[in-house]
Amino acid sequence: MKRFMGSRHTVTESNMIILGLPMDFTSSRLSGSRGGPDSVRQESWNIESYSPFLDKDLEETSFYDLGNISFPFGDVERSLENIRLVSNRFFNSGKKILSIGGEHLVSFPLIRSAFSVYPDLKVIHLDAHADLRSSYYGGSLSHASVMRLVAEKCLKSTRDLHQFCIRSGTKDEYDWAYKNTTFYPHKPETEEIQRLHRDIGTNPVYLTVDIDVVDPSGAPGTGTPEPGGLTSSELLNIVHSLRELNLVGMDIVEICPSLDHNGITSLLGAKTIRESLLQWGL
Repeated sequence: MKRFMGSRHTVTESNMIILGLPMDFTSSRLSGSRGGPDSVRQESWNIESYSPFLDKDLEETSFYDLGNISFPFGDVERSLENIRLVSNRFFNSGKKILSIGGEHLVSFPLIRSAFSVYPDLKVIHLDAHADLRSSYYGGSLSHASVMRLVAEKCLKSTRDLHQFCIRSGTKDEYDWAYKNTTFYPHKPETEEIQRLHRDIGTNPVYLTVDIDVVDPSGAPGTGTPEPGGLTSSELLNIVHSLRELNLVGMDIVEICPSLDHNGITSLLGAKTIRESLLQWGL
């Protein structure tokens, strides 16, 4: 396994830790996101370490790629507990965590762990799907219910979940979102980003990015593509617009290299991570 480009520090020296979470046990359409972490790392070596957007280079950052967490195959609950235990160690020591999925359910133990350390945590969710089902095919632990779990079990208020770019969900999910979360089911405009900054202020923030927030034309390598999404440039612009926030954790999930074309989805994941490291990994 290659580590992410520029990972040259030890854990002790680093402010941010990269974790690979190769789990896709509850994927409901097409699986393969377990290959996401290694594919994103591989493609990171095909982009530059310098960002012309931020005028910074990864040589200026302090991060360490710890590799992948191991999971007991098919055991969802034990796998989520493994994630929680590992992330607890780093959040409790003041480290930031940037995780590469894997299916979106991996966000639940990460955010739960962050909330145990940062009780005023706010979550920003970029996704095509609301992920607010109370259960999916009879199971409550699912990538289709992950944000419902986060809202109800990981935050002081369900309103602390800020959802953007949602363009798919059941009527019940949309109704629940409008009543309970801070819900923007479209691309955020400047006014909404400004309102987000006012609402969050200096509170700690966790950012979760499902790659299917991007239109399938720009990110075909995902198990549940949804037409009508962001361009890759729009995703990067949104990430840049959040740079003043107090980010403590982040993940990018649902990249399926087996469904990709010419690695462009993994490349987008790698570039999004590079920009995030340069913004928050110093």
